[in-house]
Amino acid sequence: MNAYTPPLAPVVVLALLATAGLLCLLLLALLIGFWRKSRVLRLGSLLAALLLVTVYAGMLLWFSLSTREVVLPEGGKKYFCEIDCHIAYSVQGAMMAANVGGELQPVASNGNFVVVGVKSRFDPATISPRRGDGPLIPNRRQIALVDESGRSIAPSGKQERVLHELHLHSTPLTAAIRPGESYVSYFVFEVPSSTVNPKLLLTSKDEETVLLWGHENSYFHKKIYFALPQDLRSVTLR
Repeated sequence: MNAYTPPLAPVVVLALLATAGLLCLLLLALLIGFWRKSRVLRLGSLLAALLLVTVYAGMLLWFSLSTREVVLPEGGKKYFCEIDCHIAYSVQGAMMAANVGGELQPVASNGNFVVVGVKSRFDPATISPRRGDGPLIPNRRQIALVDESGRSIAPSGKQERVLHELHLHSTPLTAAIRPGESYVSYFVFEVPSSTVNPKLLLTSKDEETVLLWGHENSYFHKKIYFALPQDLRSVTLR
């Protein structure tokens, strides 16, 4: 099972750019109307701008309210659709540990550590042949673990120490990547011992995505989560 955010990315980006361009032209027309003291031009440009914003916002709301929450099962991919390429993310295993490290100086959690591996892959089937093999720097991402009550948990401040003890090399999500390449990033969260069935949320950190039709960051849009393996166990990892 795969999910996309936003679907038809080139179309929705062009819609946003076209709307912004038209608003700029209408603003220019409004200024010209004031300069020429033309009441018709002023009212016409203002009403057209209001209509354009209303239609765009209405479409944004319609796309968002027609969505439902998605929880991708193990192996499911979440595609972040850029204008000319898609980057697929998937969970590459997870583990739970109360403590990490040796007996002398273990890294202790305030409950349990949850360590999650996330694979990033630049899907070569989503680019045109003319793009070539040049590297891509992914847009900014943010990640959180969400518990059964809906509480969002950010990566732990002990993440680097835990990954060091586990000898896990984590590639940043913003590392350059070429078509067909992939890498794995690891994240560490601290959750209460009573937490059951947490899910992972990986989404875009770019502010403008709230204005894109069908993007999960847009207002009232439901989120796309990753389910974690059901066999997580609280153990001491050395």
